[in-house]
Parts: sequence; C-alpha cells; structure tokens
Amino acid sequence: MAEFLYSLDRGLFLLLNRGAANPVFDVVMPFITEANHWKLPLALAWLALMIFGGKKGRIAGLMAVIILTLSDQLSSSVLKPLLARIRPCFAVEGARLLITQSGSFSFPSSHASNNAALAFLFSVKYPRYKWIFITIAALVAYSRIYVGVHYPSDVAGGILLGVLCALAILAAEKGFTRLWISLKRSDRPRERNCDEKDLQ
Repeated sequence: MAEFLYSLDRGLFLLLNRGAANPVFDVVMPFITEANHWKLPLALAWLALMIFGGKKGRIAGLMAVIILTLSDQLSSSVLKPLLARIRPCFAVEGARLLITQSGSFSFPSSHASNNAALAFLFSVKYPRYKWIFITIAALVAYSRIYVGVHYPSDVAGGILLGVLCALAILAAEKGFTRLWISLKRSDRPRERNCDEKDLQ
C-alpha cells in the first residue's frame, strides 16, 4: 500500500511538474513561490489592518502572527525533521527544479501550511474576500509542486496542518471571548429587590 501511494504521489508530481510545463508558468511560478516577494505586501497589509482595521482588524492581525508562528514551527521544526522526507527534486528522476533549493526536508510544505492557515483565518474574519485569500494560498501551494520542491502530498499535508492551526486558534479566541464576557457579567453588581425584608 505504501509503495502504491508513493507511486501515485510521484506520478501526480511529474504530471504537475513536467506535464504542465510551459514558458509562462516557468516565469510566473518561481516568482510566486519566492517568500521574499510576499514579505513587503504582507507587512504593509498587516500594518494597515492594525492601524485602520479597528478592533476587529487588530484582533485578526494578532491572531495572524500567532497562527503563522504555530504553523511554521510545527511544519519546519517538528514534522520535517521527524519525518525526514527527501524532496522530489532530489529523489525523482526527470523532476524539473526551477529554483535554488537547499537539502531541507519535504513533508509537509511550510509554504502551503502557512498560506492555508492565513487564508482560513481571514476567510473566517472577512468572508466577503475569501476567494482572494483562497486563490493566493492555492497558487502558492501549486507553485511548490511546479518548481519541483514538493510532492502533492507535501502540499496537501501542509494545507491540512495550516487549517488545523487556524481552527485551534479560532477556537481558543472563541473560548477566551466567552470567558471574558462571563467574567464581566459576574463583576456587575446584582440588583436587589426592594421588598419588606430589604427595608428592615
């Protein structure tokens, strides 16, 4: 079964990495997959959210930092060293490698995990724009396969991890909000009925 799943994963990788190859994607996908190209736009968007987004925006911005840290550390510092999967560009004959890549491990894709986590968070907070968030996350995820550094299962695992991280923090926020409301209510002075017993 394991050999069959790997064969399926490898075949799908080659289809998306080699079979879909074209001159346009050869330029666009390496650009999309480079994290440094996203840092300035994301930093500006985060600052705008913190300054102009009101209470909702500031909470979403702080949650984004927590979720991104959790997703990145779990994928890069915990799961990758634990599972130690070799990247397809170093393991699959005929793989196209379009970017410079270190020998770091493959599963799960941190790019896919981090972008899925943020996309899920902001889709919940700002559902009107959810297709923008989902589209960006999907493009980054696919770019990792196209440039040759991840199997499809790496990307799928990363997306699942990112969504779970976002769900965990969203659930924590919900629980904290309920606790805060409960504590505020308990701090209110209780109203006393003015009956005969009170007048004595």
